Amino acid sequence: MARSSTSRRSAAAAKKASNDRRRKNMWFGGLGAAGLAVVVAVIVLSSFSGNSGSAGGNRADGVVENFSFTLFQGQERLGAEKLDIDQILGKPIVLNFWAGQCPPCRAEMPDLQEFYEGSKDEVTLLGIDVGQFTGLGSRRDARNLLKELEITYPAGFTGDGSVVRKYKVVGMPTTVFINPDGTIFETWSGGLNLDILNRLTGPMIDQAAREQVPS
Repeated sequence: MARSSTSRRSAAAAKKASNDRRRKNMWFGGLGAAGLAVVVAVIVLSSFSGNSGSAGGNRADGVVENFSFTLFQGQERLGAEKLDIDQILGKPIVLNFWAGQCPPCRAEMPDLQEFYEGSKDEVTLLGIDVGQFTGLGSRRDARNLLKELEITYPAGFTGDGSVVRKYKVVGMPTTVFINPDGTIFETWSGGLNLDILNRLTGPMIDQAAREQVPS
């Protein structure tokens, strides 16, 4: 009797272990290629920056690091196809680092578009594709995503991979809020929505208005 009871307990334990392994395998399988790519990208980007980072805002003193970029679209808005960041200073900038195969980037883009449509005269919104440096898509993927979501705000790419380190891109997407004088107001790691965009740019717009020299 004792032997039979022990056997039943052993069989039950073995079945539970098997079920646990099955659930674990299903969980990893459910991540999919895109999910795994985002996880890998966050790990890689964290190693570039030397810290782990976290979702949300981070006040950071300092000035922008200049780099060159080429626009996919928005040339008529910014005045040229090839530009440097220093050339577009003068009013608040929302500098969004994104990629064509980044699900959180895709999720926030409609809100960025809505923000652009309501604030483009007060704020410069610029999306920079860094997919080639993060393993999250090619330039073609980036162009296709812009077209699919009918995004019209200025967006392009850079060939300078050091921007990932210089701008502390520790997750995707990462957005840097820049004052008109080139000082960094805040860096946001993770997805944005319209409320957050308005909340973070409000003080920048107010400050720019106060500092504007009357004509």
